Formats: sequence, structure tokens, C-alpha cells
Amino acid sequence: MPDPLVLAALGFVAMFILMALHVPIGIAMGVVGAAGFAMLVGVKPALSLLASEPASVFTNLDLAVIPMFLLMGSLAAAAGLASDVYKLAYAFIGHHRGGLALATIGGCGGFGAVCGSAIATTATFGRVALPEMIQRGYSPALATGVVASGGTLGIIVPPSSIMVIYAILSEQFIVDLFIAAIIPAIMAISFYMLAVMAYVHIINPNAGPPGPRVPWPERWQVIKANWGVLFLATVVLGGIYTGIFTVNEAAAVGVTIALMFAIGRKKLTWKSFLSVLAEASATTLMIYVMIIGASIFSYFMSVAHAPERMIEAVGALNLSGPMVVSILLVIYLILGAIFDEVAAIVVTLPFVLPLIKHFGYDLVWWGIINVTIVEIALLSPPIGLNVFVVHAMRKEIPLRTIYAGIVPFLAADLVRLALLVTFPSLVLYTVQLLK
Repeated sequence: MPDPLVLAALGFVAMFILMALHVPIGIAMGVVGAAGFAMLVGVKPALSLLASEPASVFTNLDLAVIPMFLLMGSLAAAAGLASDVYKLAYAFIGHHRGGLALATIGGCGGFGAVCGSAIATTATFGRVALPEMIQRGYSPALATGVVASGGTLGIIVPPSSIMVIYAILSEQFIVDLFIAAIIPAIMAISFYMLAVMAYVHIINPNAGPPGPRVPWPERWQVIKANWGVLFLATVVLGGIYTGIFTVNEAAAVGVTIALMFAIGRKKLTWKSFLSVLAEASATTLMIYVMIIGASIFSYFMSVAHAPERMIEAVGALNLSGPMVVSILLVIYLILGAIFDEVAAIVVTLPFVLPLIKHFGYDLVWWGIINVTIVEIALLSPPIGLNVFVVHAMRKEIPLRTIYAGIVPFLAADLVRLALLVTFPSLVLYTVQLLK
């Protein structure tokens, strides 16, 4: 039998070679995990693993939340709720310098509460807010930078699909992750708004001209006309935090409300309904395949004792907990710039979680840090998936202009990350309070 550690190292290399050959990440992890498991334990146990893991994932009730939240976000977008939250934000803060950009941040935060996806939030506001800002004389750098950055709020504002995946893979309570994200999410929105104000008052005063002030009578009219997204977010999040609904029940109620809005507003044709179902189904299948692959790969790594050997190697280097966390954050910045948010977390958890446990860090805290660093990586050069989503929507705007626009938001992100790492109570306070 080959040396387990050597086999684990070869398996890790083989997995990345398959990914480089454009094999889907979940399939690459599953194939390598099953092959390595077969070499260490036997072919029959490996075949049994290939049967039992998919069955376990597809029958996991906690994972059923993911397709429901994805469907809720797609239906909410189809119903025009993203436009609602943008109009609401603009009615109250649009008259300030950079008001449209501030409204975009507020809108992304609000839509993130009913969407749960960074890419979807970016694409939605690329259609809703970006043309409006360009039309009203905003600099292309600020307009694209705020959409790319604001889109990342889709995964830090609960409920978030990536938090659900982390909670399941790390065996933590999903609600604990949602509760822990309250303060970090508020910080994310607030810091981005501060970045917008710094941009239009210090960096380039002409980048975001103020719009007309909306009188209070008109603001009330806007609230009456666009209350849907507030109602949906309040029911879903309020139901979860007050214990009225379980997470699964809240997701089901959210889908029902979003569907009713889409039908009531006559925004849902049979063709668009099938498109919504296809979009949610395709994303769900991708996530499920990645989770199955990660589970099989984790079995292989466990049998090869790779996590234990890694902890021993780290111990031999006499690295402190903060040093290890710092190294991990740099690795996530690199991986997150290449992979999407789900893949970056799923690929690394089999190796990272044992280290975090070994150094005594709270896994709920690390979950929020993990989501935060992946959120930052979605903007980070040389790739930054959110940047490319915006560029795909406005090809006439050069990539260098978009990257210039995200610089203040990246700075705000790094300050926020430093605070969350240095002061874990910012993450854990709400969990302890509500328990």
C-alpha cells in the first residue's frame, strides 16, 4: 500500500490538474477522493462511498434550504424587488453627493437579504443601478466600482447560501451563522457607504453629482409603492431570528411570498417562470455536486491522516494561532480570486477546519471570517469575479477603470476584516446575546 501522506499530496495535485483541465470542481474532488480512498481502503468500500455520500447529501434536510433561497432570490429579481429596494434607498439618500452610489449600496444590502448570492446581486444591480448612474453623470470608475463591491454584500447579509454550506460542512447551526453575521453585515454596508463618501468628497468631488431632494410626501408614496422587498426581508429574517420559523420554513415562506409578488405584479410569464426554475436548478445542482465531491475528498484525506500530519507540521514550525490565521487569509485571497465563493470554501475546508479547531478558534467566528475573506477575494486582482461580471455587462468600460473604482471599497474591506479578526466579539456578541 502506498504511503498515505504521499498519496494525499499526489491526490491534491491531481485535483488541481483536473480543475485546470476544466473538469468541474465537484467532480474533480469526487474522482480523486474515490480513487485515493480505493487505494487505501479498497475498491468495494470506495464504491459504497460513491453510493452513500450522494444519497446522504440529497436527503439532507438542511441542504434543502439552498435551492429554496436560490429560488426566492430568482423570483424576487423577476418580481422587480431589486428595483424596489433601490428606489426606496434613493428616495431617502439620493440627494446627497454620491447619492445614487449610496442607494446602490443600500439596495445591494437589502436585496442580499432575499438573494444570498454575490454574483446574482452584482448582475441584478448591474442592470438596475449601473445605467442610472452612468446616465446621471457618475464617473465610470465609481459607478462600476460600487456595483462590483456592493454585489459582494449578497453573501455577507443573511440569509446567505454560502453560510448554509459552511454550517453544514463544519457541523454548526445555520441560525448561529446568520445571527453572527448581523454586526459584520451592518459594518460591511456602513464601511462601503463611508468609502463612497470618501470617494466623492476627497478623491473626486465630480464623480457623483447629487440628485434632487425627494419631498417627504413623495417618499411616503415611494414606500407605499415599493414596500414588497421590506416585507419579504422582514418576514424571512424576522421569522428566523424570533424563532417563529425554522430556516427551512422561512425559506419556503420566502419563496411563496416572492412568487405571489411576481404573479401579482404580472411580471411572471410561463417562459420567465421556466427560466427562474432552470436558473435555480442549475445553481443548486452545481452546489450539490461540489458538496458531494468535497465529502468524498474529505473521507480520503481523513483516511490518509492528512489533517493530523498538517497539524504536526505546523506545530513543528512553532507558528502561533494568529500567524496561521494570517497565512490562511492570504491563501483565501488568492483562491477566491480564482474560484467562486462556494468552490473556494468547499475545496479548502477539509484542511482548514482541523487547523482552526487545533488552535482553539470558534468555528462560528471562523465561518464569518471565511465568508468575509472570500467576499473580498471576489474583488481582488488579478481576477476578481465580480469585476468581470460588471465588465461583461459594460464592455466599453476598461477593466483598469473598474479596478480603479474598487480600490476605496477594498480598503474598507481590509479595515473591516482586521477589526473582525482582532475583535472576535464583533462576530460572537449577537450569538451569545440571543442564546
